[in-house]
Amino acid sequence: MSSQVDGPAPVDNRRPRGVRTEVDSADGRVLRIVLDRPEAANTFDIPATLALREAIDRAEGEEFSAVLLTGEGGRFCAGGDITSFLAAPEGERTASLHELATTLEAELRRLAALPKPVVAAVHGAVAGAGLAFVLSSDIVVAARSTKFVWAYAGVGLTPDCGVSYLLPRAVGLQRALDFAIGGAAITAETARDWGLVTRVAEDEEVQEVAADLARTLAAGPTGSYGHAARLLRAAFEVDRDTHAADEAATITARITTPEAKALIERFLGR
Repeated sequence: MSSQVDGPAPVDNRRPRGVRTEVDSADGRVLRIVLDRPEAANTFDIPATLALREAIDRAEGEEFSAVLLTGEGGRFCAGGDITSFLAAPEGERTASLHELATTLEAELRRLAALPKPVVAAVHGAVAGAGLAFVLSSDIVVAARSTKFVWAYAGVGLTPDCGVSYLLPRAVGLQRALDFAIGGAAITAETARDWGLVTRVAEDEEVQEVAADLARTLAAGPTGSYGHAARLLRAAFEVDRDTHAADEAATITARITTPEAKALIERFLGR
């Protein structure tokens, strides 16, 4: 047996870390997905993206009826971790950035497609790709002091993770252009008025307001909520005839589900 010491083991730069999950203690049907890199403003690199994938895998479980998305530390999410792809050898930087942008965008699509409500509680700052988390959630509660920042232009880059696709659909093209090119951060109240977020709560209350909302939704007809969200999002991507057929097929399938049957019986028995 050799006693040779070869030095510390190499760091695994692709091991998932930076996102954690926990079951809501007040309601076991709500899964919390927590962005957990406070030392890096909850920015995303490949390991954090892989951890997000694992979190969404867990959120797909039938034991959970709603998801609560939050961020650890002083800022919700400052977007992509620029230092991560700058740390790659110069000849690999473009490939590293491309992998991050495409992989994170795919996971955010999965978040938006979850067949259950996704509630986000945001605070501090939401910047760059952090906006994509807001745009991929169903209901967003923002702390009153939150600032929403485009951020891409500050480093000479362009939007990723679906931000340029989703933002004009949420707030309108002219507001999206002003936000992207005008350069000014917007407040939580402005974000609510524009339709970027749903509700504004006091800073010290935002987590509990969002958690209460997630618990309420988890106790409701989550199948109905999930398909409604899917149909609303799909409306931007297909023609009217295709969407009408999807609507008709979905409501027809829903009426045979135990969830709908029980609610219809309750309605008729009033």
